[in-house]
Amino acid sequence: MFVRTIAALIAMFAALIIGASVASAAPAKYTHAQATAQLRAAGITWSSSGGCSDRNRSNCTSFEQINQTTIAGIKTFKSASGCAVNISGGTETGHASGTYSHWNGYKVDISLSSCVTNYIKSKFASIGGNKWKSNAGNIYYLESNHWDITYFNCGC
Repeated sequence: MFVRTIAALIAMFAALIIGASVASAAPAKYTHAQATAQLRAAGITWSSSGGCSDRNRSNCTSFEQINQTTIAGIKTFKSASGCAVNISGGTETGHASGTYSHWNGYKVDISLSSCVTNYIKSKFASIGGNKWKSNAGNIYYLESNHWDITYFNCGC
């Protein structure tokens, strides 16, 4: 067993030395029920124009397959800002596609409020185009009627 462990370590270091990359793990995900339990415990609300949570309907608000870091990120935001936070968009269909998309679990939309807007604009760096970037690297984009937030990490 010891010999196999040493051989595996040598192979890993050799791969790193010659420039091969080690694959990164896929983000850990929550089910809708797991995410809503986390949000409820943090005092974060959510709403749906269709009054539903079906991921395959664009008028629903779903958290199915949302990244755990996205949930941790919005919890951190609520705690740091002291603002009431209402999520109006999650992982449901109907948003723009891409690697760091709603569907892939990286984004949430939150309702506008003066508390949220003032906090983002005063604490984060403006990067142009109605976008602000937190010190953790997460992006807050002011759209016409909500904040679109991309969580690359939890910002914890």
